[in-house]
Amino acid sequence: MKPDLKKIQVPIENEMVQFELKFRDSMKSKVKLLDHITNYIVKRKGKQMRPMFVFLTAGVCGSINDSTHRGAALIELLHTATLVHDDVVDDANYRRGFFSINALWKNKIAVLVGDYLLSRGLLLSVDNGDFKLLKIVSNAVKEMSEGELLQIAKARKLDITEEVYYDIIRQKTASLLASCCAVGASSTESSEEIISKMREFGEKVGMAFQIKDDLFDYGEDEIGKPVGIDIKEKKMTLPLIFALQKADWLEKKKIIHLIRNRSEDKKAVNQVISFVKKSGGLEYAKTIMDRYYMEALDILKTFPESDYKTSLEGLVSYTIERKK
Repeated sequence: MKPDLKKIQVPIENEMVQFELKFRDSMKSKVKLLDHITNYIVKRKGKQMRPMFVFLTAGVCGSINDSTHRGAALIELLHTATLVHDDVVDDANYRRGFFSINALWKNKIAVLVGDYLLSRGLLLSVDNGDFKLLKIVSNAVKEMSEGELLQIAKARKLDITEEVYYDIIRQKTASLLASCCAVGASSTESSEEIISKMREFGEKVGMAFQIKDDLFDYGEDEIGKPVGIDIKEKKMTLPLIFALQKADWLEKKKIIHLIRNRSEDKKAVNQVISFVKKSGGLEYAKTIMDRYYMEALDILKTFPESDYKTSLEGLVSYTIERKK
């Protein structure tokens, strides 16, 4: 049975309503233009899975409190700031089907809005003495930036090994989910051992989440992101890395040539996709994704039974079984 987000949210229903209000409040400004833009950001919010991870983890480890709420807002503010900046870096005009901030208000304003959100997150923590939470999230932002830069550096050569790929996605994607779970645990005054366990749990979910995203690029679900985007952007994902590892020298050379020189050509992209499918790249990536998924659930099994734990298990399943 497919996990249902509404059911998953039941134990934290009130928290999510409060979070919405506090998150809006944390973005308020005296500058009319800024308020106009932050209102636009709030309106086109996604599924808000990150705050859900924070609240559910706190519920599993202890009891949800004001510090948990600030931790969830801090993560969402910093995450939103990185997305606004990412769209500028990628020259992207859309985000979740809406116009991006840079498409509507140009790069200069988008960069400044990202900076503003970042400073609001920092001040929210500093003003309330949440230094432990701030340290966790600041580390995640550092990791995310390093991961992005490592990917850019490696993409030029198209020589990413499986090991380097795991390093990139651990920093780029998994570090944020790991920090959500660490913040949830830390906000309940849990022991370092519990916080570290929850960080590892979040990291494994994040790894599985990113590999699932890689699979969408090969049309693994009818909906989701358009097929072949990663190939066009010369991103080396797990299915492709595995396929290239298995290929003979000549075929490898041909595929790398297509990615390097003809990634804008639909026919060439389709050739790469069919090469990966034939090589068993998708099956291999699914196996690795399932391994991370099971490892995450194994960590969760060590915690006492509760509605929060049931919902957290459901949320993990949702991230793996989502269609986009």
